[in-house]
Amino acid sequence: MGEYNHTVDSKGRLIIPAKFRELLGEKFVITKGLDHCLFVYPMDEWANLERKLKDLPFTQKDARAFVRFFFSGATEIELDKQGRVLIPPNLREFAKIEKDVVIIGVSSRVEIWSLDEWQSYSSSAEVSYEEIAEKMVELGI
Repeated sequence: MGEYNHTVDSKGRLIIPAKFRELLGEKFVITKGLDHCLFVYPMDEWANLERKLKDLPFTQKDARAFVRFFFSGATEIELDKQGRVLIPPNLREFAKIEKDVVIIGVSSRVEIWSLDEWQSYSSSAEVSYEEIAEKMVELGI
């Protein structure tokens, strides 16, 4: 849980907040997320997700497309001694990350957003928050 503002340095390195480093461990996986953010998973959570995705029927076009998208951007990342990670250029480009980022905790994963994309997403989601809440009731939440 939580939201933190940070910056990416000129080499593409980002400090991961200490709170999230504890959750993620020394090595973790970063990949393309939805809504133009990056998803970051601890290794055990990544393994669980990978098992579920392997069970998707490869004969279905949508399943193949999603698995390709998700795994093609996946990279195993390791923290350096300063608690930083190097975000690969292809992932920075996908998430439109240049300098200012927002790092948020979302249950079993961490998301990394460019500040501009996060502000845009938050503004649009805020407007429809009540509608989203009503749909959550349909899901039993």
